[in-house]
Amino acid sequence: MDHGEGAVFLEDALVFLFAAGIIVPLFRRLHLPIIVGFVLAGAALGPHGFGAFAEDWPLLGHFTITEPEATEQFAELGVLFLLFMLGLEFSFEKLWGLRHLVFGAGSLQVGLSAVPLTLLAYFAGAGGAGALTAGLALALSSTAIVSQLLIDQHRIAAPVGRATIGVLLFQDLLVAPILIFVGFAGGDSGGSVTTVILTALIQGTVAILSIYLIGRFLLRRIFHGAAAAGGRDLLMALTLLTVIGAAAITAGAGLSLALGAFLAGLMVGETEFKHQIEVDLEPFKGLFLGLFFMTVGMGLNPSIILANLPVVIGGIVILLAVKSAAAALAIQVVTKNRAKAYEVAGLLAPAGEFAFVVLGVATATRVVDPAHGVVIAAIAGLSMVLTPLTGRLGEVLGQRAAKPLPDAPTVSDYSDLEGHVIVAGFGRVGHAIASILDSEDVDLVALDSHATLVSERRRDGRKVYYGDAARAEILERAGARGAAMLVVTVDDRASASAMVREFRKLTPGTPIFARARDRVHAQELMQAGADFVIPEAVEAGLQLAGRALEEFGYDGDSVRTRLALERDSEYMRATDD
Repeated sequence: MDHGEGAVFLEDALVFLFAAGIIVPLFRRLHLPIIVGFVLAGAALGPHGFGAFAEDWPLLGHFTITEPEATEQFAELGVLFLLFMLGLEFSFEKLWGLRHLVFGAGSLQVGLSAVPLTLLAYFAGAGGAGALTAGLALALSSTAIVSQLLIDQHRIAAPVGRATIGVLLFQDLLVAPILIFVGFAGGDSGGSVTTVILTALIQGTVAILSIYLIGRFLLRRIFHGAAAAGGRDLLMALTLLTVIGAAAITAGAGLSLALGAFLAGLMVGETEFKHQIEVDLEPFKGLFLGLFFMTVGMGLNPSIILANLPVVIGGIVILLAVKSAAAALAIQVVTKNRAKAYEVAGLLAPAGEFAFVVLGVATATRVVDPAHGVVIAAIAGLSMVLTPLTGRLGEVLGQRAAKPLPDAPTVSDYSDLEGHVIVAGFGRVGHAIASILDSEDVDLVALDSHATLVSERRRDGRKVYYGDAARAEILERAGARGAAMLVVTVDDRASASAMVREFRKLTPGTPIFARARDRVHAQELMQAGADFVIPEAVEAGLQLAGRALEEFGYDGDSVRTRLALERDSEYMRATDD
């Protein structure tokens, strides 16, 4: 990069940061979703917005994105990070459990959407191949926007989240076959249909198998070594290598980058470093994803939209109607749940980012007429801006459909992280607590910052993760907002107090039980927000006193009564402020 290119890149970076730090918060004050804020900022600051006047007003060149192509690669990183973190929320067992949604509801949704959209495009003047390409492109939904909405609303692990992600995964798998079709339709396929499809199938299978084998046999050991050698810095570098490396493997096989990032997330999600990595990547994902949404906004050309306004508005209405009906029917057929079908339909109704990828290749190869392509892209882009609105509409319709009849019993719908116990520190005390809670079938999530200990406990089948429970982000990843209680067992005074303090900020009403070393430590924990504290020194003294009384000939009931009275007195003194 020469100095001229470097200056342009620096100016564009400053414009993006200006949008992220100033313009988007202004949109938020208007109660617009952050995604819509970034899209609108991109439209305003892009080459079709104020950037179009940069030649006449050179000063505007310093406040607009002059070369949007230079930001696209960084924008793709945001999508990769989002899909990677989405994979962290799942497991292979959950993914296998979604197979009826991925291949059943997914194929049905795409088919029911693509057929009428293709017919409409054909009668609107597109050729056969162009109409089919447009129909398939618009049948895809936005993995990036929908996933982000589900994460922000804490519904990613809920039934509606799992159903939506199942359909989106099938759409991601379709990207490669659609691009293969466009290549043949454009006349530059370089071989027979059978040969290319068979080659793509083999390459895709090898890529997915390679990622699985690396994750299954090498990833945990490598991450464990990085944590032991250099802590968070090396873990971050290794995580970035995992995300980008897996995406490169699938891209090299003709599959989507997003699919590789998702598979990488699945692999890392099986390790004990899941929560720590989620927290460390969150700021990067947010920035790069914001850049991606800005590039979507930059692709919106107001002059073309205004020149074809009736067609664009009509196209958006038809697109939303067709895709919402198709998604609702597909989910209804597979799950027999009308409320869930409405919610998923609202999220999947708009178009997605892969529509731009398909249309870009199709217009370059003349499969789709460029004049038609820009109008279709405008319809797709504007519909994506409406995703939060259509998602909210689907949620409202779903709630109404799920409203129980009078006197009918209701069944609570618990997500994966509701009503569980979080144990901060999983040494001997934490392990003993887990053993007792297991006997009562209590769901438990444990956090510990010692990688070796976590690895050992996970081999026993425990749900233990590497992470510092004194950090609010880690507690949120462990499901703090839905937890039934927090149990702090660490013996480090400062760490234990910090854990109690951060958890109390997140959930003011959730009980916190803590282990203290002595009376002073117990008072610190109570001041930090703990509800009940057990001082180790007091318990040790009571147990020794009880054994002494038994040796003097006191019966068991008398000893227990005496110890109970003394325990109440000692605990009152130990926790007295």
